Amino acid sequence: MSPADPIPSDGTAASSPADGAAAGSPAVLPEAEVRRGSGLALFGSEVVVLFRRVRTIALLAALALIPILLAVAVRVTTDDDGSGGRGPAFLGDITQNGLFVSLTALTVAIPLFLPLTVGVVAGDTIAGEASLGTLRYLLVTPVGRVRLLLVKYAGAALFCLVGTLVVVVVGAIAGAALFPVGPVTLLSGQTIGLGDYAGRMLLMALYVTISLLGLSAIGLFASTLTSVPVGAMAATIVLSTVAQIVDALPQLDFLDPWLFTHYWLGFADLLRDPISWSNFADNALLQAGYIAVFGALALGRFTTKDVLS
Repeated sequence: MSPADPIPSDGTAASSPADGAAAGSPAVLPEAEVRRGSGLALFGSEVVVLFRRVRTIALLAALALIPILLAVAVRVTTDDDGSGGRGPAFLGDITQNGLFVSLTALTVAIPLFLPLTVGVVAGDTIAGEASLGTLRYLLVTPVGRVRLLLVKYAGAALFCLVGTLVVVVVGAIAGAALFPVGPVTLLSGQTIGLGDYAGRMLLMALYVTISLLGLSAIGLFASTLTSVPVGAMAATIVLSTVAQIVDALPQLDFLDPWLFTHYWLGFADLLRDPISWSNFADNALLQAGYIAVFGALALGRFTTKDVLS
């Protein structure tokens, strides 16, 4: 060691000015420090940070309200003879079997509410760190930009699964609390027991989760383009809405197979006997394509991003 680097009297190595500045800087938040590391440890820390945020809890609570309000509304408007009141015919099925609350809530949530919450989480992945000033401190740790990007996307994908399960599970609980529960009649006419139906509901939750992975990749890419989280969130949600509008226009039918929203409601095929897996496979392949394209775009942007500016 050179004379310029004296050893303190307690025998420890001297800290450099840069180390002292980083340690004493108020911008080095515990959130950034706790995520030092790699692999599963980094992902675990990201999950803890994500699901401890008040915003995330509020989003999940909003999703939980969808089946609750739906079940209560049907219960209140149900006539004394057990028939449903005014509204779509499929709501009457809920009065015969409370387990249909999960299916109905999922159908209501996937066009707007689930994309909205996923857009908020995915749009905040990188832009949120940049706006807080913690992104540069995350990158000076031995993490690497590629690994950080993968962890951020994995966190957003996990939120897709948790949000979908919240709708399904809360719907089943609310339905069982307010309506009779029994064997379920499938769309193909066969009747199945509660255990078989629970398995199919989990498959539908998996289907919806996969459906939202392409949107998460789009949100991740948008998040690398700006340091303003609201802008990335808005862009992701708007693209989701535009894609659904285009999908509904007969004049643009030729675009349907390429729209990431095209198969979002295809989970109804899981309520047939035998199960039709064609939409499941087509949807998974389409979402994988969006993940590959927008993941590559996000990687190219993030690896060349100037986080110091």
